[in-house]
Amino acid sequence: MGSLTVPTEPTNAIGASEYRRRRPRFLCLHGFRTSAEIMRKQVLGKWPDLVTARLDLFFADAPFPAEGKSEVEGIFDPPYYEWFQFSKGFTEFRNFDECLAYIEDLMIKHGPFDGLIGFSQGAALSAALPGLQAKGLALKSVPKVKNVVVIGGGKIPVPIVVEKAFDVKIKCPSLHFIGDLDFLKERGEALLDAFVDPFVVRHSRGHTVPRLDDKSLETVLGYIDRIEKNMDEETELSLSKFEESIEAA
Repeated sequence: MGSLTVPTEPTNAIGASEYRRRRPRFLCLHGFRTSAEIMRKQVLGKWPDLVTARLDLFFADAPFPAEGKSEVEGIFDPPYYEWFQFSKGFTEFRNFDECLAYIEDLMIKHGPFDGLIGFSQGAALSAALPGLQAKGLALKSVPKVKNVVVIGGGKIPVPIVVEKAFDVKIKCPSLHFIGDLDFLKERGEALLDAFVDPFVVRHSRGHTVPRLDDKSLETVLGYIDRIEKNMDEETELSLSKFEESIEAA
C-alpha cells in the first residue's frame, strides 16, 4: 500500500540499491465541536483507498469539550470538542495559545508529521500554523510543517494572527477544498492568495468533507505526487550527504 522502491530507507544494509518510501504522515485537525472519530469517518468514508492508502493519517481530538450545541448532533455521536473558543462576532477569543501548545504536544508525542489536514476550525489552524511557526510563534519544538490540506477553511479572523501568519506567502505545498455552497467560501477563496501555487478542488457541496469525482481525484493525487517527489528529493540529499561523510571518514 503506497510503497515504491525509491531512495528512502535501506531495505537490507547501508549501500543497498533499493529503498522503501514511507507514507507521508499527517496530523488531522477536526472541525468545530466535532471529534477525531467524526473526521476519521468523514475522510475515510468519502475518500477512496487510492488516496488514503498513500497517506498515514493520525486523527486527534481537540483539547476542549464543546461548550455549546454541535451542528452535527443527531448525525454523529458525541463527545464533541473544540480547538479554541470565540465570541459570536469573532471579537474575542479564548484558549488560542493553549490550543497551539496542545497541537505542538501532539506533534511531539505522535510525530514526526509531514503535514496537517484540517476541516473547518481545524482547517483555519492548519493554514495559519506554517506562518506562525516560521515566525517562531508556534510549534517551536517540532520539525517544519511541510504540507497543508485545508478543507472548508479560511484565515482565522484574529487580526494579530493574520498579520503574523500571512504577511509572507506560504511556500509549502497546499491543497484547498472550496464548496460552492460553503458559508466559508469567500474566506477560502481569499486564503488561496496566501499560498504559492496552491492545488485547488472545487465542489458543488456546502461545508463538508466532499467525495472526490474524477477531476478532484486527479487534483488530490497530483498533490500527493508533489509531496512524494519532495520527500524523495530530501532523502536523496540526505543519502548523498551520508555517503560523503562515510567517504571522508
